[in-house]
Amino acid sequence: MLMNKGQTAHPFIHEVNLTALQRIQGLVLGVFLFPVRITLAVLFFLLMWPIARLRLAGLPESRRAEPVQGWRRWLFHHIMVFLSRAVFFCVGFLWVRVKGRQAGLKEAPVLAVAPHSSFLDMLVLSVTGLPIVVSRSENAKLPVIGALLEFNQSVLVSRKDPESRKKCVSQICERVTSDGHWPQMLMFPEGTTTNGRALIKFKPGAFVAGVPVQPVLLHYCSQPDTVRWTWKGLTWLGALWHTTSQIYSSITVEFLPVYTPSVEEKQNPELYAENVQKLMARALGVPATDYVMEGFPVQKLGNLSLPLEPPAQETLRLLHQQGFSKSRVESVMKDMIDSCHSGQITMVTADQLTAVLGLEEKQTAAKICSLYSKDDTVDLRQICLSVSAVSGFWSLESLIHTAFTWFDADVDGQLSAEDLSGLMGALLGIPQRCITEMYSALTSRGQPTEASLRDLLMTHPTYQKVITEYLHFSGLEAGHHNGLPNGKTNGNNNGIYNGYRTTNRKTD
Repeated sequence: MLMNKGQTAHPFIHEVNLTALQRIQGLVLGVFLFPVRITLAVLFFLLMWPIARLRLAGLPESRRAEPVQGWRRWLFHHIMVFLSRAVFFCVGFLWVRVKGRQAGLKEAPVLAVAPHSSFLDMLVLSVTGLPIVVSRSENAKLPVIGALLEFNQSVLVSRKDPESRKKCVSQICERVTSDGHWPQMLMFPEGTTTNGRALIKFKPGAFVAGVPVQPVLLHYCSQPDTVRWTWKGLTWLGALWHTTSQIYSSITVEFLPVYTPSVEEKQNPELYAENVQKLMARALGVPATDYVMEGFPVQKLGNLSLPLEPPAQETLRLLHQQGFSKSRVESVMKDMIDSCHSGQITMVTADQLTAVLGLEEKQTAAKICSLYSKDDTVDLRQICLSVSAVSGFWSLESLIHTAFTWFDADVDGQLSAEDLSGLMGALLGIPQRCITEMYSALTSRGQPTEASLRDLLMTHPTYQKVITEYLHFSGLEAGHHNGLPNGKTNGNNNGIYNGYRTTNRKTD
C-alpha cells in the first residue's frame, strides 16, 4: 500500500476486544437491558411514523416542494425532536454533552459532521434541531424511514443515476443559498462510516455551494468503544447489542467555529472540503487521509484508486492455503501469460479458473473471482498482471510491455483513454474509471506510446508512486530487470509471497 513509516491505521476495520470480565458483564446486563431498551426504542420509533405523515398531510405536491411553515412546523417539529431524543435515550444515551454553540441558519447554512461512525450518529439530529439531510432515494421506500425522510423534506439521491446526482447537487445549492428560506442542512462529508481513527477524504457535496459551514465533531466517550460499525469488524447487530448492554453510553457533540470559505475555496469545492477536513482532523487529534470507499476501501493517488487491501495479495494468500509454493504461483502466472498471448479467451468463469490454476475444488477460484469482479467471471489478464506486479515476478519494463501489448486494442502502438483505464485497472486489481487526469499527463509527453507510459510511471511526481511506493519496485533504471521483453519470466523471483517481501524490494 501507499504508506510509509507512521502509516495511518486502516479506517475501515473496527474490532472490539473485550476482557473476560467485560464479556460476562455484557452478557448479564444484555440479557435484561437489550430486549427492554430495543422494545422501548422501537415503540418510540413507531410512534414517530403517523406524526411524520401528519405534517404534510393534505398538502399538494407544489406545497411539499416548499419548506413547511406555520403550525405544521412548530407543532410537529417539537414533538419529533422529543421522540427522536427519546429513541436514543432508550438505547442508552442518557446524557448528551454539548460543547460550543450551534451557529444560526444565516451564519452557517450547512453543518458538516465527522467522524461518521455508526447509524447511532443520527443522535446528532435531535441535538441540532432536525436539520435537513441527504439520503439515498431507496430509503424513501422503507417503512417508517420513508415517512421520516418525508417529514424532514430530505434531499434524495440515487448513487447509480448521474442525473439524480446532478439534481441532488442542484437542490443542495438551492436550499443552502436560499437566505434562510430553507432550514439548515446536516451532512456527513465522509459519506460512509469508519472506525474514527482517521478522517477519510471528504466528499464535496457539503461544499459545492461555497457557503459557510459549521464543523461538528462527535466524540464517543464510553469504553469499550462498541458504537462504531464499518466495513469490517463489529457488525451492526453486534454494535447494537454491546452498546445497549452497557449501563449507559456517552457522547459529546462539539460545535467548532463557523468556517467561511475564501474566494479560492468557493471556486474549488474539493479544496474547500480538504481544508475543512484538515481543520476537523486537527481538532480530533487524528490524521486527515485521502482514503475513500468505492465499494471497497481505496486510497486516492491523483485520480487513481489504490485498494487498501489489494486483491492480488488476497489471491496469493488463498493460493498459499491451497499449498502453492512461490515457484508454483510463478509457473501458473507464466501459463496465464502464454494463454493470453496466444489470443485465447481471457474472460473465464470460476469453473474455468479452477482448471487454469490447477485447483482441486471450485471454492477458492470462486473467492478469487469475487475479489476482482461482482459477477462470476474474471479477466485472466487482471489476475496475471496484478499478482505478478505485487509478487515481483517481472521487471518493470516487462510488466509495462506485456500490459501495453494486451490493452492496445487497435494494435497501433498507442493507447486510448479506454485502453489506459483497462491497463491500470488490471495492474492495480480494481477498475480505474476516472482516468482523464492520467491520460492527459500521458499525452502531454507526446504520443501515448509504451515508451511514454513507462516514462510517466517512472518520472511523474504523482504516478511514479504507483511503482515505487505501492508496487514497491526499486532499481528503475533501464536494463535492471529479471524478465524478458516479451513479458515472460526467466524463473527469478524478487518479490513477495504470502504478504512478505524479499530483501531486495522495499518493505511496507
